[in-house]
Parts: sequence; C-alpha cells; structure tokens
Amino acid sequence: MADDKSKTDASDRRMVSAEQDYEVQHFAKKHNLTTEEVVALIAIHGNDRATLEAAVQKRTKTA
Repeated sequence: MADDKSKTDASDRRMVSAEQDYEVQHFAKKHNLTTEEVVALIAIHGNDRATLEAAVQKRTKTA
C-alpha cells in the first residue's frame, strides 16, 4: 500500500518506515548513516523514531 502523503498526523511522523525509501534516506542523511545502517537499526529496534534516535545517540557515544 502506498503512503498517502495527504493523510499525515502525529502517529505517522513518529515512525520511520523501512519500506519508504525517502524516509530511510532522510533519517540516514540526518544522522550521517548509510541507508543499510538505518534498515538494520529498524530491524533491531523497530520503527519508532524516538527509539531509533536514542539508538543512534548511544551508538555515537560508544564509537
């Protein structure tokens, strides 16, 4: 099913869909990651944006 961009709400913005290339690319660019790294993070942590951003922060602190 295609992502209907005319129907946006808070629940849509708090998720990062691994199936939507533009969402993965935006998150990757914002956090200086590759798209493969973002997809892997989604597979591990789920698609909640706050959880993913926390995982990125934790990852950069340990690196």
